[in-house]
This record gives sequence, C-alpha cells and structure tokens, in this order.
Amino acid sequence: MLAIKHSIIGLVFLTGQITFSQIHLKIEKKQSYFTEGKDSVLTYQAAEKSLNGKYIRSNYIHPLYNLDGSVLSEDFPADHLHHRGIFWAWHQLYIDNKRIGDGWEIENFSWDVAKVKSLKQKDHSKAIQTVVYWKSPLWTDKNGKEKPFVKETTLVRVHPKQNHYRLIDIEISLLALESNTRIGGSEDEKGYGGFSPRIKLSEDVIFTAPTGKIIPTNLAIPASEWMDISGSIGKNKQLAGLTILCNPQNPGFPNPWILRAKKSMQNAVYPNPGATAIPLSDKKPTVLKYRLIVHEGNAANIPIAEIFKNYSK
Repeated sequence: MLAIKHSIIGLVFLTGQITFSQIHLKIEKKQSYFTEGKDSVLTYQAAEKSLNGKYIRSNYIHPLYNLDGSVLSEDFPADHLHHRGIFWAWHQLYIDNKRIGDGWEIENFSWDVAKVKSLKQKDHSKAIQTVVYWKSPLWTDKNGKEKPFVKETTLVRVHPKQNHYRLIDIEISLLALESNTRIGGSEDEKGYGGFSPRIKLSEDVIFTAPTGKIIPTNLAIPASEWMDISGSIGKNKQLAGLTILCNPQNPGFPNPWILRAKKSMQNAVYPNPGATAIPLSDKKPTVLKYRLIVHEGNAANIPIAEIFKNYSK
C-alpha cells in the first residue's frame, strides 16, 4: 500500500508519521548562516565587507538563495556598487540641522553590529536578533570618538520550506539615541529609501501587485500591500521569483514602490514621501516589518493573497 504524503506549513504527513522540515542556524562572529537540510537559505553579514577598501558595508543579507540553490541576491553589482543583497538604508540622516552621513551611498556612515543572538521560536522557524548602532565620523564626542546616534534592533526569521516557496520575515526597529534625529530618502522626485532587495533580474521580468501586472516607471508607483518580481532567474533560467510583503502595522502603510526592470534594487518606500526627512523617536522605536516569499514559478504559482492575510494577523 502506498503512503499518502501531503505538505502543509513545513509538515510532511506520511502514513502514521509526522516529520518537520528542519531549519538550522549557525552564528559566527562575521556571519550567521541559515540552512535547511543540505540547502543554503541565507547569510546575514555582521562583519564589514568592502571592495578594495571602498563601499564598506555590514548589517544586510547576502547571499539569499532560490529554492533550487542558486543565488538570488547581488552584492557589489557593477552598476551600483553600494547596493548589497537585502538591505535597508536611507540617504538623509540628520541630527537637528546637521547632516551626518548617507547610509544609502555609504558615505560618512557605518553599522556597528554589537550583538547577534538566536531567538527561541514557538514554531519550527529559526530566528536571529541583531543589535546595531549607526555611527558617523561627523558625529563624535569631545574626544573625537564616534557616538552612536541610532540603535537598530532587527529580527530575521526563516520558516521551513513549503510546496514551491519559503517565507522569511524581517523586522527592523529604529530608536534614536540623540534628540531631533531625522531620516529620509533621496532628495529628488523619486524619494527612494528604506527596505530594498537587490536581486538578479532577467529580460522577461514581470512585476505583479494585487491589482495585476505592473509596469515600472521612473518615479514611485501607487501604494500596494505586496509586490512580486518574477522571471527566468532560477537555475538554468528556470522561472522563479521574490514577493515582498509590507505589514499593515508599518507607519504610513501602504507605501509606494520604486521598481526597476534592469540594474537596480526594488524599494518599498519609507518614509512617504521619501524626499521629506521625518523624526525618529528617542522613546518609542519606529518598527518596519516585511515578509519575503522566495518561490518557484511566478506570482500565480503561490497563494500570495492567503499568505498576506495570515501575515496581517
């Protein structure tokens, strides 16, 4: 008699037997690694990386892998060397009226990753929590030592693979350590800034929102709760994609999107409008939550609406 097999939320049911997909987490000083069985899922970069001493970055995710094991994200892409994997950054950083660097272009700015620890989960996911201090040579104490001006606490959670997709949650909490701290996006009509995956793109890339197919424009497109980017980006040019979900609890939800079909990142814009710098509280953190769906096929291949409904709860 043949065994009956079904897969639901990381569970595999066999006749008289239940097994769970197993996420593994290895935390090292420079990087943290998430794997599932023999498959790599993602790496969190805690230590600084550079290109010949330039574009020094840390506190981001790369590589992020497709379900087939190929690398989905990009780091140091030739067209924008400051782009890096799955990252979150802002052009405008102010204390009072003093400009103290640019986290997007990585100018006069650094991330001091002070702690990376494992968090216990009630389900079969695995998660890390990081504590990161934003610093700049333009903001120092009386002895010339850089003072942190924002404390960032970020959660990265990886869920077991399901049929055709995997879920990854990212929650970014920003608390000002100096009064009158402000952040903002690019100071042009685009206004990009915030959560920005830099993934590989193909000539046949298709953007899909809840309303259907989206054609990218130079400026931000209207707000929506999620955006899917799919194309021949899997191994051997197989169809695969990434969906970005924005949590309804995010300030200003729903936010607009900056989308690019070639040589760039995809951005869930925050703040909105991005060109206007907004204050960060030094009492209550600003929290930004996102869910990634790494999937096979295109947007029609996975239940995005159902996943978003569950995520919203």
